[in-house]
Amino acid sequence: MINRGSCLCQRVQYEIDGPLEDALNCHCSMCRKLHASAFRTRAKVASKDWKTLTGEAFIKFYESSPGEHKAFCSECGSSLFTKFDAMPEVLGFPLGTLDTDPKIKPTRHLFVGNKAPWHEIYDALPQHQAMD
Repeated sequence: MINRGSCLCQRVQYEIDGPLEDALNCHCSMCRKLHASAFRTRAKVASKDWKTLTGEAFIKFYESSPGEHKAFCSECGSSLFTKFDAMPEVLGFPLGTLDTDPKIKPTRHLFVGNKAPWHEIYDALPQHQAMD
């Protein structure tokens, strides 16, 4: 299954030709700040499955912690993926920029001890204090 997506300004367009795995909601403060929301819903994708269709020059990186690089559109700021020096074969992929239905749903909440105090979790998904 091929999934396609784009940033807010449409300058960066991409496709993922492979499975999206291990979807979850992360409530850590870094994810909340990066996405300006209560949490980030993300999945794992194989780096080899990511293909930038347009806008490669607009993709910039920010090293949020040693060896962890957040990719974003330099024009509109949309978060595109995270690459890891220690695991170059995997990308952390926020589902929010998808234009297609990934046919995957989050299975759990992580870092709920850091969740936004104004946000309540109402679903029945398992909740974990840290990475599991």
